Amino acid sequence: MKKYIRLLALLLFKLLPKSKFYKFKNKLLNLVGMKISLSARIFSTVQIFGPNIVEIGDDTFIGHEVLITGSKDSQVIIGNYVDIAPKVIINTGTHHIDTEGLHVAGKGIGKDIIIKNGSWIGMGSILLPGITIGQKSIIAAGSIVTKDVEDNVLVAGNPAVVKRRLK
Repeated sequence: MKKYIRLLALLLFKLLPKSKFYKFKNKLLNLVGMKISLSARIFSTVQIFGPNIVEIGDDTFIGHEVLITGSKDSQVIIGNYVDIAPKVIINTGTHHIDTEGLHVAGKGIGKDIIIKNGSWIGMGSILLPGITIGQKSIIAAGSIVTKDVEDNVLVAGNPAVVKRRLK
């Protein structure tokens, strides 16, 4: 029965207008086990698959066609006052490298992603497994984040590197 409630809640989430009824959409996501602040603004085109724990803080914005995906043994923690632009990918899943097996992508594993308070993730950025984005940091549009980002910096590129300090 719980599986059907989850399916119905996620279907209803997708059917709602993209940028309206935020509190209602957040209640639907909470109903299926996520921890979403009622003051968060999440577009209904956001897709969330996989991570066991998803937490989204107060007054956080998650834009059009953001994908939060990965392994069921991982978590995505997004703090307060975070802005995530459209088409960002947040992926917690990866694999062990297996040079002896038939597939070089060996056993799947999950690595948590944490985005701290006040950060801004630019359009089309990709956050890879196991990274933490520091407080009030900016990820420039199109960047690929492969390692932790410290507080109060702007990073850009592939791989993303510090371009300047913000304080």
